[in-house]
Amino acid sequence: MRIAVTYENGQIFQHFGHCEAFKLYDVEGGEVKSSQIVSAIGSGHGALAGFLQANKVDELICGGIGGGARTALAQVGIKLYPGASGGADESVNALLAGTLSFNPDTVCSHHSHEEGHTCGEDKHGCGGH
Repeated sequence: MRIAVTYENGQIFQHFGHCEAFKLYDVEGGEVKSSQIVSAIGSGHGALAGFLQANKVDELICGGIGGGARTALAQVGIKLYPGASGGADESVNALLAGTLSFNPDTVCSHHSHEEGHTCGEDKHGCGGH
């Protein structure tokens, strides 16, 4: 199984559509066997689901994510854990342990953000829970 995490400086990046890198974790027998950081620069909103599919990702941990991206991920069979925050490595370990804190209803409508808003702000609901 391969798990991807939206990634920036060791943390879960809070806006899927603007994610420039993913950390990919190869899991066997419930344990992480290897991991690597891959650049997604140039992929953009519409192509990220295809990018993840091409990298053989089975599951994705992220912060905020829009409805279109959710649909695209579902169409390529990637299981989604949105609304997560914190360290990337810790989130994968929590997922494997069955203790990952995420919000399945998290939706980020980034096109309506107020100036200066970031998707990780709890009051907005894009990445906070």
